[in-house]
Amino acid sequence: MFASSLPGAPLAASRLAGRSRSVQSPYRECEGLHHSRLVPSARAAQLPHQLQRSPCLYKHRVNRRCHSLVVQAQKGQPDPPDAPREERRGGREWLQTLLSRFGPITQKAENTAVLDFEKPLVELDNRITEVRKVAEENGVDVSESIRELEDRAKQLRKDTYSRLTPVQRLQVARHPNRPTFLDVALNISDKFVELHGDRAGLDDPAMVCGLASMEGQTFMFIGHQKGRNTKENIHRNFGMPQPNGYRKALRFMKHADKFGLPIVTFVDTPGAFAGKSAEESGQGEAIAVNLREMFGFRVPILSVVIGEGGSGGALAIGCANRNLIMEHSVYYVASPEACAAILWKARDKAATATEALKITAEQLVKFKVMDHVIPEPLGGAHSDPMGAFPAIKKSLMEVYGYYSKLTEEEIKLDRYAKFRALGQFEEHLVPGGQWRETRASRAKALAEGSGAHTKMGTWAVDEREAELCELIADQDERWDEAILGKEQWINKPAQPPGLLRTGIMELSVAMVEQRRRQQEQASSAPPMPALPEPTPAVAHTYSQGNNGVAGNGSHGVEVEA
Repeated sequence: MFASSLPGAPLAASRLAGRSRSVQSPYRECEGLHHSRLVPSARAAQLPHQLQRSPCLYKHRVNRRCHSLVVQAQKGQPDPPDAPREERRGGREWLQTLLSRFGPITQKAENTAVLDFEKPLVELDNRITEVRKVAEENGVDVSESIRELEDRAKQLRKDTYSRLTPVQRLQVARHPNRPTFLDVALNISDKFVELHGDRAGLDDPAMVCGLASMEGQTFMFIGHQKGRNTKENIHRNFGMPQPNGYRKALRFMKHADKFGLPIVTFVDTPGAFAGKSAEESGQGEAIAVNLREMFGFRVPILSVVIGEGGSGGALAIGCANRNLIMEHSVYYVASPEACAAILWKARDKAATATEALKITAEQLVKFKVMDHVIPEPLGGAHSDPMGAFPAIKKSLMEVYGYYSKLTEEEIKLDRYAKFRALGQFEEHLVPGGQWRETRASRAKALAEGSGAHTKMGTWAVDEREAELCELIADQDERWDEAILGKEQWINKPAQPPGLLRTGIMELSVAMVEQRRRQQEQASSAPPMPALPEPTPAVAHTYSQGNNGVAGNGSHGVEVEA
């Protein structure tokens, strides 16, 4: 190896290789260093004696200045090229030694995010760590005290997380250390291969798609991806997809539907990106197309909310046969901050909005928005991610086992019926918006068995309501007679051409066509446009709500979430 204090030294060394005449130089060689270098003779005299030896020193005057060129051979004999790989130094043993220093952490880092209600838990954990460390240093047996402190910490953590308010659950769902989609995908699957692109030249990092294998079955994984730090969040756009992200998801959903692969979506987003560029690129259209197309897929779709699911950004990949949610996750139509700004014009009302929105897992299952709650380890998934992954995998495989036995048509009808049954509502007459007083009077009349009836036998709260029902029915009959034979004068709503193609309206369209054919056969008069009959679930709710009140007419409708 050649080394010098000037860049021209290697070239000079090649020229001096064959010369035997030496020239005095003020530089001397220094051995014993990893990289040979030249030092002045005056400075070399101050080095130890073993570093002043110069077995191979060539001297030459270059450009009228004296320089010293050093040639130093590498210490030790290298391994021969044909030596076995196991016998070479720095092979597999070296790699294992290097990797042995890495492993699961035994204690939390100091910069780990801690929520306000978690501070007593962290202080108790730190105290247990200090007691154990002091006992090991002094050789004192304090196992009983440590066991008592650990039991106390476990009970305190259990009590804390069993009494979380909706605001605190929202904080847990947004915890920066909560497992992201890639964390879940890589830990619950035997193999995961990420796929990119929307076939239009764009690839949104906030929407990650890929093929995964679990217990021998291939799935299509699609999910929102957040970052761990500021740099990653900027790259992932804080988990808020652009329109091309939803088009990318739709592309791989169609790919899975073509090849018969079940689809699993993981929701973790505050909402779709609401920037100017997203609106210019058709954010609303991209979400609407996803909603429409997902109802026509013949493969089962499973959805898991692993963090927060906000607005249409979550629903764009959440139209599934079965919706699962983790214990401390949330799902909402608008963020509590946005809801407070809209309703109260103040962001400090976010806590009140969180209570009113009913966004926790238990409340969502109660209203049948979600179907199943996936339990989390004690302390949340952010405190024990490895304990949360097996529960997610177990729940997914159990649900898939049910849908794997259904036919393609049954899978589509199951998805259609699930969303048709969502919501609770009552339909009856409400004078002047006094819906609370109306509900109370109806409940009282039903309990006492009182009330009145119309000429057709429809039940009403009192005579006044019965007369109003008859008046509304008479007006409807007069309107039907007035438009008889003049249906072309009425503006009919135009349906999108792709709505019938996806299969969402197949049942309703068939019922409408059958009813029209029956009317044409029963009467020679021009048939009137018929409305589709309600599904059994809707009809059941309707009959319970109006309790026999005439269903045709301008009724006040109360919608209760």
